[in-house]
Amino acid sequence: MSKAPASEAGAPRSPRRRASRGGAGPRQQTRQCVVTRARSQRARLIRFVIDGDGRATPDLAEKLPGRGFWISADRGALSAAVKKSLFSKAARRKVIAEPDLPDRVEALLAKRCLEGLGLARRAGLLTFGFDKIVSAFRDARPFALVEAMDGAADGRSKLLKWAGAATHQIPVIGCFTSDELDLAFARVNVIHIALLKGGASDRLLCDVVRLSGFRPIFPAGWPVSWDPRSEGFP
Repeated sequence: MSKAPASEAGAPRSPRRRASRGGAGPRQQTRQCVVTRARSQRARLIRFVIDGDGRATPDLAEKLPGRGFWISADRGALSAAVKKSLFSKAARRKVIAEPDLPDRVEALLAKRCLEGLGLARRAGLLTFGFDKIVSAFRDARPFALVEAMDGAADGRSKLLKWAGAATHQIPVIGCFTSDELDLAFARVNVIHIALLKGGASDRLLCDVVRLSGFRPIFPAGWPVSWDPRSEGFP
């Protein structure tokens, strides 16, 4: 009797076949929100674990050990989880979730975004200053812009117009003050920043999208059209 082909005899699949079946990267994998019960990409959710004291602990880097509980990156969803004791229901045991948990998550996300800007700088993906940005991107629009929320309106409007931010859906991050940006980069008077496309910029944008569920990413009066919560980003 002839032998069955290797694939029928239970032999392991080739790496190429395994790769084709598992195409989605980790950030595109879906998880179910314990509040809405809807499945979303991990990039739009926040993972929590229960620490040794029985407290719900945000795991923004998704590296802490233990069973994970996923909640939509949204202040309303997280507030509902706290008020309705949904962590306890999901874990099937008493879990402590303090009322200030949404504020803590917002602060941690903001800190993570500022640290992400530092990582992007070390990767050579940032350009500082109005003139240097215009010069560096004269023939192409930047991947994203960061604008100090308290910078001069005239310079900001000119740069946003030059980059086509009002019509081309360029991500614009305007939720940090100049002082916060100064501290993040250990330099003075940081107002305008442009980002190149790259791994560090992609990760930063994921965190910015999550932060947008807790605070506006840019003031309402700014002439930009980017919707951080739209399906196109990140």
